[in-house]
Amino acid sequence: MVDIIDKKQRESWITCEFVNFNVDSPSDLFQVAVLWERGQTFAYCYDPLDPNGNITVTFDVLQWTADGYLARITIQNYYQYRQVEKPGWKLGWRWANDEVIWSMSGAFATQQGNCSKFTNEIPHSCKMDPVIADLMPEALPENRSDDCCHGGFLSAWAVSPSNSFSSFKMKVGNLGGNYTAFKPLNLSLMAPGPGYTCGKFVDIDPTVSPAIGGRREEQVFRTWRSTCTYSTYLANKTPACCVSLSTFYNPKITSCPKCSCGCRLADPSTKSCIREGAQPSTEPDVVWCTDHMCPIQVHWHIKNNYRDHWRVKLTISNYNYGRNYSDWTLVVQHPGFSQTTTTYSFNSTVLPTAGVPDEIALFWGIDFYNTILLQASEEQVGSVTTEILLEKDLSSFTLSNGWAFPRRIYFNGENCEMPPPDTFPMLPNGNSSLKPAYSHLGLICLVYKMLFAMF
Repeated sequence: MVDIIDKKQRESWITCEFVNFNVDSPSDLFQVAVLWERGQTFAYCYDPLDPNGNITVTFDVLQWTADGYLARITIQNYYQYRQVEKPGWKLGWRWANDEVIWSMSGAFATQQGNCSKFTNEIPHSCKMDPVIADLMPEALPENRSDDCCHGGFLSAWAVSPSNSFSSFKMKVGNLGGNYTAFKPLNLSLMAPGPGYTCGKFVDIDPTVSPAIGGRREEQVFRTWRSTCTYSTYLANKTPACCVSLSTFYNPKITSCPKCSCGCRLADPSTKSCIREGAQPSTEPDVVWCTDHMCPIQVHWHIKNNYRDHWRVKLTISNYNYGRNYSDWTLVVQHPGFSQTTTTYSFNSTVLPTAGVPDEIALFWGIDFYNTILLQASEEQVGSVTTEILLEKDLSSFTLSNGWAFPRRIYFNGENCEMPPPDTFPMLPNGNSSLKPAYSHLGLICLVYKMLFAMF
């Protein structure tokens, strides 16, 4: 069923993402379809893997000017594992009156618009619906403001809180000396593509900032705030990644489900993928020709099974010819993360969740080592890999019934297609020559029992 908490009813422009729903019967499927078709109003699209995740936009009126005000806008990413990738965010709205942007620092309006009625001084933007983009880190000092200029990139909150926000300033005018600021309307966020739905700006307590080394507090005139939530159903027509599985005790490899991210066209001249031996492409949406057709494949291999822990090799492969993935993140839902975990080649942490039976681990690259997942080349796919030691809970550990495999995997916040459970590598039967490692321990115990019985 759908995991949603309706904290406060909002207007019908909120589109809900059905996160983590399980369709167990035709009636469940019917209910999901009805909710989706109605576009029912929900407060937030609630993700139990990231219960507090959102992007918050704060609009502060800092001071009044002759015909308007000076404003500071801050974009804060509170998503634990979903970042805003390059080329970065774009923020848009519609002015409530005839406002113009006289000047900006820390960001820029992508279009100037029609400023023909201004003769003495030309505004930075006269658009009634401006779109704002971030400056690059190498921006000139005179164009910068505090906490600006990250090239549109916002880190996931759990990875780097200090890089999870961006701020810019703008001088708003053409209000005729009326010292009344009007809330912008129809806020939109592209990050960098679609998927985010933003609520209306609402009045909150004015922002207070420390001054004089924290001995004084300074308050802005007015503060408005909007919250933007993400829906993968709005962002992607098809999944962006898939998962494959293998083990040391079974020669079978459970591959990604076929057509996980679309199917190859029958036409041999299709440009949706590059076949083996063909020249690579620099187009961003062209991938290697595979059965799954996903740009990203995550492979989980159970490498060794020891008495008190077991070892996993985790590999992320990039089949995309035209795109690197910078500052990637990977989320794995797995019961083994409730015990002590050691990760060798990635950074990792366990995330707080709400109502999820298994622990959730977040992985990301190590600076100056593997934060970039390189694009595929003619010879090989790009990949990053690590080994993980998971301590066993001896009271509940078992390799049967798929316990050793992940329940769910997200790459860059996108849910990956998992193989059906009945295709997982199974334990060999008693006649198989492939014995699991722990069977040796059982054999030793049996020998000891036989020896004690003889005496």
